[in-house]
Amino acid sequence: MAFTVTQELSSPGTWRATLAEFIATLLFIFLGAGTVVVTGGIMNEGLTSARLVAIAFAHGLAIAILVAATAKISGGHINPAVTFGALVTGKISLTKAVMYVVAQLVGAVVGAWLLTGVIPAAAQSGLGAHGLGPNITVGGGLVAEIVLTFALVFVIFAVAMDPKGLGHLAPPAIGFTVLVDHLAGVPITGASMNPARSFGPALVAGLWGNHWIYWIGPLIGGALAALIYEFIFLRRKD
Repeated sequence: MAFTVTQELSSPGTWRATLAEFIATLLFIFLGAGTVVVTGGIMNEGLTSARLVAIAFAHGLAIAILVAATAKISGGHINPAVTFGALVTGKISLTKAVMYVVAQLVGAVVGAWLLTGVIPAAAQSGLGAHGLGPNITVGGGLVAEIVLTFALVFVIFAVAMDPKGLGHLAPPAIGFTVLVDHLAGVPITGASMNPARSFGPALVAGLWGNHWIYWIGPLIGGALAALIYEFIFLRRKD
């Protein structure tokens, strides 16, 4: 039986799951955005192929580890786009979804803020805030974020939310998807796929250029992937 809002708000399990989302998102921003800052600000590298690979591996490995750590507690969303996909397919209640997203956003801000206490001010280089690459149009950036997030959420539904999926492979499968998405997307949009990942550094660094793309793109891509997988693949009769 579905919980009422009051029951969910008073449930220790719900608050433990929310705390797990806060901690995991904080660590994801610190590790992922931290790699962008370290390789760019401290090591003073441009977007070389080696730096691109380092950024991609940092985000992919971080998400794989954190999904593995929190999957049994919160489902390992660590991303408002994933939570939104779960919400539109009825896999999470509105109350819990709101709690998750708030926790993810606050965790992202705290993670980015902690970077300011670790990285010298002169080397912070925007704290890994996202922005469009050279000569990338707003429309191109929006489409890129939709497609990149679609790939991520589709894989999450296939391996983590489908009862017939390979659940034991969920953390590495999700991590490798994030890694590959970064290899393709960093030069285009920074490869967000995650409004929290964009929001934390943007708020702390005060960099809001085209920020709406990093909400609308992931939310559209996540919802489309979730709905397509849910109604075409997950509810199959075989």
